[in-house]
Amino acid sequence: MLEEIDAVNWGDLPGPRDLYEPDRVATGLRALATATGLVRAAGAGSLLAGGGLVHDHSGAVFPAAVTAAPILLAIVRDGHPDAGATALGLLDDALAFAVGDRRTRVATSYAEAVPLCCALAGHLRRHAGLLAASGAEGRRLLADAAHHWRFDVQEAVTDGDGVAAFGILAGRFPGGTQPAEPHRARTRHPARRTGRTVLPAQQPQSRRVPVHRRCTAGRHRPARRPPAQLVQLRTGRPVTS
Repeated sequence: MLEEIDAVNWGDLPGPRDLYEPDRVATGLRALATATGLVRAAGAGSLLAGGGLVHDHSGAVFPAAVTAAPILLAIVRDGHPDAGATALGLLDDALAFAVGDRRTRVATSYAEAVPLCCALAGHLRRHAGLLAASGAEGRRLLADAAHHWRFDVQEAVTDGDGVAAFGILAGRFPGGTQPAEPHRARTRHPARRTGRTVLPAQQPQSRRVPVHRRCTAGRHRPARRPPAQLVQLRTGRPVTS
């Protein structure tokens, strides 16, 4: 775990110069990973919450929080219980603060510019078993992560005056008509743009395009749908890019 912390140049990650203090990140994460009690865990948490991963006084969250999320989850799994509780609290703050930040984007394995909240939710979903076994706080984080759904389009076809998209759903898709934000898929091929809704009718079939919901604050129950189940999403009229 300490090697993963030291492998990141935290100073290279962006953040507001008056809020983000990258020196706090490595120091705070190392202290939290090695904490053996409440006092040391709280001290490490203060470093990370005061300008390392988030700035709790201003309600700001930094891209470093997305990079650090797997490390925090490893601390939940392998660290001292007090350190794990502190890590869960930091993840909770980061996700809550990120809901209000629609401008800051990060690259992920599946898209080039993903909102912080959706990127954080992706990490949380990948550790669903760990969080489900981590008490009420862990289960609440899972519920929040489900609210930030993602639909990976595998195939799209014209369907009357609209488009039917088939793909994989991550999170909990709410009922009714929902606004969505399309993203360029990260592939070895040149980037291809999509329209404002899910996919233009002119898109060829079998193209992976991640689609995120436009997130708003709130808490929802986690998805019960198996993560690999193929689902269908219908959009309104086709929109060209």
